[in-house]
Amino acid sequence: MNAPVTPTRRPPLVVARELAGQFAASAVERDERGGTPKAERDALRASGLLSLAIPQAQGGQGASWRDTFEVVRTFARVDSSIAHVFGFHHLMLATVRLFSRPEQWQPWFEQTARKQWFWGNALNPLDTRTLVKHFDGWCEFSGKKSFCSGASDSEMLIASAVDERAGGKLLIAAIPSGRTGITLHDDWRNIGQRQTDSGSASFERVRVEHDELLLDPGPLSTPFAALRPLIAQLHFANLFLGIAEGAFDEARQYTLKESRPWFRSNAASSAEDPYVLRHYGEFWVGLESVRLLIEHALEQLDAAWAHEHALGAEARGDLALAIGTAKVAATRHGLDICNRLFEVTGARATHASLRFDRHWRNLRTQTLHDPVDYRIHELGEWALGGKRPVPSFYS
Repeated sequence: MNAPVTPTRRPPLVVARELAGQFAASAVERDERGGTPKAERDALRASGLLSLAIPQAQGGQGASWRDTFEVVRTFARVDSSIAHVFGFHHLMLATVRLFSRPEQWQPWFEQTARKQWFWGNALNPLDTRTLVKHFDGWCEFSGKKSFCSGASDSEMLIASAVDERAGGKLLIAAIPSGRTGITLHDDWRNIGQRQTDSGSASFERVRVEHDELLLDPGPLSTPFAALRPLIAQLHFANLFLGIAEGAFDEARQYTLKESRPWFRSNAASSAEDPYVLRHYGEFWVGLESVRLLIEHALEQLDAAWAHEHALGAEARGDLALAIGTAKVAATRHGLDICNRLFEVTGARATHASLRFDRHWRNLRTQTLHDPVDYRIHELGEWALGGKRPVPSFYS
């Protein structure tokens, strides 16, 4: 494990904006290269932002989810891979907080804040190839996991395995990433989110102590514990919005400085062309609507988080609807903007050196995490029949 880090405490959004400026300088080149953004991850460690949402009692900054996701959006505007692993780091911490006892999560939080640990993901509940074998006071995880975002270069992992002895129950554990038997594979070769290290992991007789299992209250066992998938969904909505905002900003600068009006246009510049202005007006309406929906969902999430174990099922269901609505809107408007930005920038904007396509590739890749059609189906069940979403790892 790495040595303690003592970061300077400054307003987190100020720190995030400075880091975003640094990340932006190499984002295009790193998107082409792929792999692990080691220097950028180390910059996050040094910044102190890895303890952003950890309570002050455990040495963190005690930020709200609203403030935490504002940092995610800030990064997503310039580097959605960094934004994703940063957001997932905080999602893993939330997983520990929601699924385990205070005597478990508090020491993990304290060490994370003191040493600026990075947490990675090897949970993927739909991938059931990792199995549990029980022993006296401990167990073994053996098998494989896919889509392990942020696992490479992490200090801790949230991992899951199927307990066939308990009828296929999912066991979730918090374990060191470097534990004997864990292999993190460099096999992420997808078209987008190329520096999220979302490849596979292998577990070969990995020892898991009983006090590393997240059993009490366990996954999705109470309305409060069932906030975990909603935090994940709101992370994605903020990520999508940040990507779309970044695409909008780059397209706007290019239109103002480089684009030329079509020969049939009466406009003196592209910025005065009525069709270009129409596109930008529609982009703006889309972005503003998503911002408002996300702001509404964030207010509800922070309120639900404050209720802790007093949170009721109905309030949790209302939050699921707010987050689902925001995510659908962020998906639709984000993909539209990232595709149509070429309508307002022109043919020269397709030059490979600009990599304007990375916004669409990143967003298209991440929006496939869970099908938007099923999210709309849930919203339809509420709109027509008054049925709130049933808690699952995806809703």
